[in-house]
Amino acid sequence: MNLHGEHLVLPNDEHNQALVANVHPSNWVNPEPTGRYNIVVIGAGTAGLITAVIAASLGAKVALIERHLMGGDCLNVGCVPSKGMIRAARAWADLRQATAFGLHIPAGVKYDFGAVMARMRKLRARISFNDSVHRYAKLGVDVFIGSGRFTGDTTIRVEGPAGNRILTFAKAAICTGARAATPPIQGLKEAGHLTNETVFSLTELPQRIGVIGAGPIGCELAQSFARFGSQVYLIEAQHGIMPNEDRDAAEVVKQQMLRDGVKLLCCGKDLTVSKTDGGKRLTVDSHSQQYDITVDEILVGVGRTANVEGLGLEAVGVEYDKNGVKVNGRLQTTNSRIFAAGDICSRYKFTHAADAMAQIVIQNALFPHPFGLGYASVESLVMPWCTFTEPEVAHVGLYEKDAKDKGIEVESYTYKLDEVDRAILDGEDEGFARIHIQKGTDKIVGATIVAAHAGEMINEFSVLMKAGLGAKVIAGTIHPYPTQAEVNKKVVNLWRKAHFTPRTKNLLMRLFAWMRRG
Repeated sequence: MNLHGEHLVLPNDEHNQALVANVHPSNWVNPEPTGRYNIVVIGAGTAGLITAVIAASLGAKVALIERHLMGGDCLNVGCVPSKGMIRAARAWADLRQATAFGLHIPAGVKYDFGAVMARMRKLRARISFNDSVHRYAKLGVDVFIGSGRFTGDTTIRVEGPAGNRILTFAKAAICTGARAATPPIQGLKEAGHLTNETVFSLTELPQRIGVIGAGPIGCELAQSFARFGSQVYLIEAQHGIMPNEDRDAAEVVKQQMLRDGVKLLCCGKDLTVSKTDGGKRLTVDSHSQQYDITVDEILVGVGRTANVEGLGLEAVGVEYDKNGVKVNGRLQTTNSRIFAAGDICSRYKFTHAADAMAQIVIQNALFPHPFGLGYASVESLVMPWCTFTEPEVAHVGLYEKDAKDKGIEVESYTYKLDEVDRAILDGEDEGFARIHIQKGTDKIVGATIVAAHAGEMINEFSVLMKAGLGAKVIAGTIHPYPTQAEVNKKVVNLWRKAHFTPRTKNLLMRLFAWMRRG
């Protein structure tokens, strides 16, 4: 906020002014509530937006409350700006590797990080119309800019810049999301640091940057900054990178990041931070070697903290803990009138997870069994995800270890991209597809893909798993040649080949011998 109570997003240029005009307009006047709402939604990130717009489209009377920026993390400080940066970083990397494709770049090429960030802000502003206050108002949602707080079992007070409003509801949904966590590292607070909520405000490239945390956010941005030309130090407490992913998949990405110039300090211990005249100093022990590094900026990408403060949850009996609001499989809180969706209650911190959960809230809150469609459960979701490094890592279902922990016997098959023609021709042959199939069946229980376009390619497995279909469907499906997605069929064919029984092979050999004899 500035001195006049107007919301600012830095830098305060024309693009961010357009963004704010859409998602937190200074001239917005909150409507006067008229009667009881079928559902009041607190938080206008992905979960809140989807809940509100679907409910309104079905004819429900809906109120949506947002204290910060419509669109939440995804639009403003997450998926949208990060993918804008990642695309630019890939273009810079492609340029440096252009000689392999017969393109010789003359000396004196200008690299402009400021232009990269301006492009990102311009595109973010363009996309922001989809999440705008005015658009949702036109779709029939009463939009309130301000802080929402439960004051009773059926009431919420909205404290806005132009006064307060009292909303009465039949059902409510908490969709307030989560924010970047700050780890308890000695000296970090005093030295200052960036998170995903502030890093996209940069206009100048840090020449040296320390990234704490080698999860998805840390890896995506560490690789991008390295490709832009920063000296990047990636610090991770565990071994390697992406500790929750398939270890072979993480290793492929790690090797590419090392080639991009990222200095990885994993198994990090005794990390301390201090501010010096030359920048920000980090000391850390990695594999029994002490490192003393000075950087211009520190980016922290370690964990998320649920936004439960100031909501008055205690007043309405909604229980929560360090992980967020407690919900059952129907996404109902400990108050049966109140539901939750998205990062505030989910272990899956993804935009698409928030979208799916919002639809479950709608079904259970507005059409409760036995009057409507029957209960929907979050436990039935098939949840894919992707980390947008280069190459990308995408996964759906169980890992092999998870399957064993659940007592599911699986057969695992891996097909490498260096045997896929299109990947070879594209110069993108680092990676593989790996599937886990329940023993004695063709049921796919999990899949991992490491490829340039893994996020697009994983969908084939997600659809099959959701539909209850098996590997035989992919084996019998024609895939265009040449495409990188052929790897999906090729890895399934490994399973099919392994299940030719000796009797079947013998019969085929006898058949072919008979055919040769004419």
